[in-house]
Amino acid sequence: MIIQTRSLSKHYKKHIAIDSVDLDLHKGRIIGLCGPNGSGKTTLIKVLMGLLRDYKGEVKIGDYEVGKESLALCSYLPDKTYFEKEMTGRQAINVFKDMYQDFNESKMNQLMADFEVSADQTFKQMSKGMQEKFQLALVLSRDAQIYLLDEPIGGVDPASREKIMNSILSSYAKDALLLISTHLISDIESILDEVIFLKNGRVVLHENCDDLRDQHGMSIDAYFREVFR
Repeated sequence: MIIQTRSLSKHYKKHIAIDSVDLDLHKGRIIGLCGPNGSGKTTLIKVLMGLLRDYKGEVKIGDYEVGKESLALCSYLPDKTYFEKEMTGRQAINVFKDMYQDFNESKMNQLMADFEVSADQTFKQMSKGMQEKFQLALVLSRDAQIYLLDEPIGGVDPASREKIMNSILSSYAKDALLLISTHLISDIESILDEVIFLKNGRVVLHENCDDLRDQHGMSIDAYFREVFR
């Protein structure tokens, strides 16, 4: 087990973002974290990354509490671009090389070719979709044990999504955990081993995808629509 949470809750003044979440997540799995906007997906990922600390309950990543040691295991894609607009892709690559010993530049070069993005452009010159693809390439170029991807294809045109999914499959470390937060289930369902449904901050389902399809006789996307309609 690489991630474990027990009675994990995060409250804001006016609402509960995540509520008594118990999870056991294992390496070597691709897991979809699915739910409508406001269901707690981003909050959960931010807790795992140590970006939100005032939570209740327990979180263990590997053998560690959330902190410096656990963060070294994780490669994180936020749901927004965080690089300065005037920074070039090459400068961003150099930042990752300096920050992460597990950064693999040859993998980055291959992913840039796959995603058709250039390190010579500034982020201001890139479209929103190009920014997202470049940032995803950076994250996938680390040889990490955990990849936490928050809406990795949200701003990417539908024609590019299948190609990106194939690149994710071919590039991430196969013995790692890949946790993908998304509301675009139909675009990622084919690569998922497990799925988690979040509703109002609570886990309402955590199942093996093949078992779920056999049990209900429908796709994960169709079952999601039934649960959340």
